[in-house]
Amino acid sequence: MNPVRPNRDHSRRDRPERAVSRTSSGKSSFSSSARKSGGRPSFGGNKNAGGRPSFGGNRSARGRSGGVGKAGGNGRFRGAKIDVSRFINKAREVEKPRPYVPQFSFVQFGFSPELTKNVVDHGYVTPTPIQDQAIPHVLAGKDVIGIANTGTGKTAAFLLPLVEKMLQARNKKAIIIVPTRELALQIEMELRGFVRGMGIASVSCIGGTNIREQMRNLRNRHNFVIGTPGRLKDLQERKCLHMSEYSTVVLDEADRMLDMGFITDIKAILKEMPHERHSLFFSATFSPDIEKLVGGFLKEPIRISVRVGDTAASVDQDIVRVIDRAKKIEVLHDMLSKKEFEKVLIFGQTKWGVEKLSNELTKRGFKSVSIHGNKTQGQRKSALELFKGNRVQIMVATDVASRGLDINDVSHVINYDLPATYEDYTHRVGRTGRAGKTGKAITFVE
Repeated sequence: MNPVRPNRDHSRRDRPERAVSRTSSGKSSFSSSARKSGGRPSFGGNKNAGGRPSFGGNRSARGRSGGVGKAGGNGRFRGAKIDVSRFINKAREVEKPRPYVPQFSFVQFGFSPELTKNVVDHGYVTPTPIQDQAIPHVLAGKDVIGIANTGTGKTAAFLLPLVEKMLQARNKKAIIIVPTRELALQIEMELRGFVRGMGIASVSCIGGTNIREQMRNLRNRHNFVIGTPGRLKDLQERKCLHMSEYSTVVLDEADRMLDMGFITDIKAILKEMPHERHSLFFSATFSPDIEKLVGGFLKEPIRISVRVGDTAASVDQDIVRVIDRAKKIEVLHDMLSKKEFEKVLIFGQTKWGVEKLSNELTKRGFKSVSIHGNKTQGQRKSALELFKGNRVQIMVATDVASRGLDINDVSHVINYDLPATYEDYTHRVGRTGRAGKTGKAITFVE
């Protein structure tokens, strides 16, 4: 029996996930057919003597998948232009760069005693490159464009100097705009640790949670608002969020927000801010679209780039060719049954497909949770905590989980559905092979 289809949320604010793609027969691209003996595909592309494909396959071949080549919700083509041979790479030992020698320690930035104490209590001693280079400029009130790999301490690079700014002028307010709810909550949690005992308040404004509660919180005294573009725009339209009150704006993971189609909302939000403001843009990449955006909103920005290498270099990457789409779930089942698949993040294309796949894996005896735009914020938070805490083996997600989230020890990333672009692929597989460890990524190609 097929899992019950979850309720769909047709909100226009939920842009990053597409409508379900279907085959010409009208069936969804995911099939949960019963396990059958014989004729079942396994890893790879070239068929062996038994008629079953083997692991690896022709590196130059191009695969096609249901829905690939059809425009997604924002007009991009899902994987149509990606040579699947780019999904096959052995992890290489990345030459370690020379140890970075910071100019400052955290006690040398000149923070107030109470902030310095909280920073030290957090165990912060030596700044990362982005922190070392960005914090002095932010403290000086300069606009900053910071380009750095995910997981290199960008959050503290803007939070710490902004907290100091609020300590010096309690009436100052800052707004931090991020692409996903999870990243917003992660930033708010880090902020609370830094401002403990200081009387500095923050308001989280994200979808999937009670907007009326957020409206009430915005009426109370606060210094920080952390939110996603869609919800911030809603609050702005309801006259509950007055951008003229905020003298500082931070766009974190700016490239992802533009990629998710939030450009119109971001421009509408920034348009209502004071002309004289402090603007900070942090991103993992700096595309021409971001260049256009920041060109109109930043004033003589300081550009800092400490991005090093390709996150995917530490990840073993290979493909799995599936000739019969109906057997795709069987191949996945066989993989997940192996001992080495300890902590697995599976990416799907659509909200409905992700939910259906997670339910099917649960029916088959795996411990699985899902994250996508149709989940309430409580459900998403619970699923993430279960996966982070190693209480479930598998998390199935749309691309809301491909950026910004700090999840330790993911052994495998599996692209059950092809990503939209190679950049999306890089961010997906970047969830494994972190902190000096080698990870593994497998991409299904039909």
